[in-house]
Amino acid sequence: MTNEKPATLTRLVIRVGTGSLSFATTRHDRVVYENYPLNSGISLSANLREALHSSEILGSDYQRVLVMVDSPVLMIPTVLFHEDQAEEFYRHTITPKEQTVVKYAVLPDLNCVAVFAVNKDLTVVLSDRYKDLRYTPVTAPVWHHLHQRSFTGLHGKLYGYFHDHRLEVFSFAESHFKFCNQFVANNPSDALYYLLSAWKEMGLVPERDELYLAGELPDGEELVEEARKFVKRVFVINPSGEFNRAAVTQIEGIPYDLVTLFIKGR
Repeated sequence: MTNEKPATLTRLVIRVGTGSLSFATTRHDRVVYENYPLNSGISLSANLREALHSSEILGSDYQRVLVMVDSPVLMIPTVLFHEDQAEEFYRHTITPKEQTVVKYAVLPDLNCVAVFAVNKDLTVVLSDRYKDLRYTPVTAPVWHHLHQRSFTGLHGKLYGYFHDHRLEVFSFAESHFKFCNQFVANNPSDALYYLLSAWKEMGLVPERDELYLAGELPDGEELVEEARKFVKRVFVINPSGEFNRAAVTQIEGIPYDLVTLFIKGR
């Protein structure tokens, strides 16, 4: 019997959702994904500590760790961003419900910086275990990918991404966000209200411009049916079709943002 140390892999992705925790990495050119079952009786940081001892994915060593966090985001144009003011701006705009550490991620192709908060205890657990840590909002890979996709065609586009019982609505104008906001939307009527409000604010044309929906749509068929009463061109993004049936799209339960990350990068 040997006591071989697990191999060192290139990158681990830890996704911290609202009431969820999952891990992903690449082995032998295939994505390995684990949705960790949370113990609701203990904190998220305590769940992560237990996962570090029990998760098969977390048993290996990693050169780099990307932590994707579901957290309200404050977007600041790059030209106005100052690192020493980021936390003050964030806490004046958004009041976290827990003890947090403010982080930021630079989005160079969108000429802005995403400022967000991470549970403080969680960062302590992570820094105790890993050296090379990078934090980013969960939607960052989706922003990057759909920004590039927005250049196709001549019509205006509005995107709605559903994840973690939230709806993120965004639109692009060349190399920056034209609109970006997040809402709690657990049912089709609320989701439609937020989407149509953003559509109207953007001055989009119901007969010409396009609405794209992705992620975990609440009662998807009903939402699409209702949306088409107001917007002629409504499309649901199917990851398998969009990414040519890539193997990662066939993993049960894997979020669209993780799929996009492993296929498109960032």
